[in-house]
Amino acid sequence: MAPRANWKGFLRLSLVTCPVALYPATSESEKVSFNQLNRKTGHRIKYAKVDADTGEEVANEDIVKGYKVDDDTFVEVTREELENVALESTRTIEIDEFVDRSEIDPRYLIRPYYLCPDGKVGHDAFAVIRETIREMNKVAIGRVVLTNREHIIALEAMDKGLIGTLLRYPYEVRSAAEYFDDIQDVKVTKDMLDLAKHIVNQKSGHFQPEKFEDQYETALIDLINRKREGKPIVAKARPRGENVVDLMDALRKSIGNEKAATASRPARKPRKAASGQKEMLMPIAGKKPAKEAAAKKPAAKPQRKSA
Repeated sequence: MAPRANWKGFLRLSLVTCPVALYPATSESEKVSFNQLNRKTGHRIKYAKVDADTGEEVANEDIVKGYKVDDDTFVEVTREELENVALESTRTIEIDEFVDRSEIDPRYLIRPYYLCPDGKVGHDAFAVIRETIREMNKVAIGRVVLTNREHIIALEAMDKGLIGTLLRYPYEVRSAAEYFDDIQDVKVTKDMLDLAKHIVNQKSGHFQPEKFEDQYETALIDLINRKREGKPIVAKARPRGENVVDLMDALRKSIGNEKAATASRPARKPRKAASGQKEMLMPIAGKKPAKEAAAKKPAAKPQRKSA
């Protein structure tokens, strides 16, 4: 099934315009998710929208948005009134300026999207904008309305398309001073810094996302499989932090441990990127004892799909 666009409109650079579609570049759907159940019956919990005062359920068509002024006062806003506030960026991403990528503070980054031409027309104009951004080695800054809110979006060339990253507004970013002011000023000696740099050099590599595995997700899959098979669940010992008495001694030991780990580590080729870590767990009809269900159909082991 073709991906569904989150937004469709136009990308405009001065007088150059083309129809585009915006798609989410990341997904959380592959992760294990849980439902809430009634412990006594095993049935799913259902949520209902009720009036806070009367306790009566309210139909969706009778629900409106409201801004809280105080504990007892709300200003109601209708959908029609919100649509009347519609901005130009509701339908058009207007490129306002170009900046260097290094100037964008990482704290302002929210989430990435793919931007592609929409339909058969406009590919030429899209290519002109994309290649201009690529050749100038710049990031294009524009505005787009998603979920009824206007966002700043940073556009960069990526392969044949554009990748757009939503940015936060300044009022959404907290000041670091609120958290860092109480950190003590510590003088780090050259010997300590040299030892720490040596550890970094031993552990240096290249960023290869395909090497990473979501260990918590894998542990969840193992937990679910063990429960389906009726196997006992044994709590694992939690690692405990140790107080560092001699920092220099700890750094020296770290270097020795890293050397030993490197020597014993077998060489291996990088794995192919996995499309997701989630195992397809087949649903069990009815509510049966775990051992009986496992006897009829053993749970599959975690699998990894190749991209």
